Amino acid sequence: MENWYLPITIVPGLGLLILSTSNLMVTLSNEISAMIDNSKEKTIIVRKLKQLKLLNMSMVFFYVSVALLLVSAVLNGLYTIEKTGLYISILAIIFALIGLFSLVIFSFRAVNIRQNQFKNNVA
Repeated sequence: MENWYLPITIVPGLGLLILSTSNLMVTLSNEISAMIDNSKEKTIIVRKLKQLKLLNMSMVFFYVSVALLLVSAVLNGLYTIEKTGLYISILAIIFALIGLFSLVIFSFRAVNIRQNQFKNNVA
């Protein structure tokens, strides 16, 4: 019962990741909307839509991670199940790492898309 608070300590950090990722999603969505209205660079629009999907996937992993951490805390606090809470916490951390990994992929791809946009505008 004394380890119920450990999973909860990770939740605020995940909350900040969710907030920053949702800000990225809104910005990217607005940018895609503007590009669609101007109907230029269709290949860039398709690539940005894939980026938006990647951000969405990252958000899902973060949400699942938070949910698992909360379940783990409740199980550790209310019941004396030996290892179940620990396994759920480890699973939550794995989901959070997958979400972080997808954000890293997003960052690399975003720079690549910007470089291609710059080359298209200069040429």
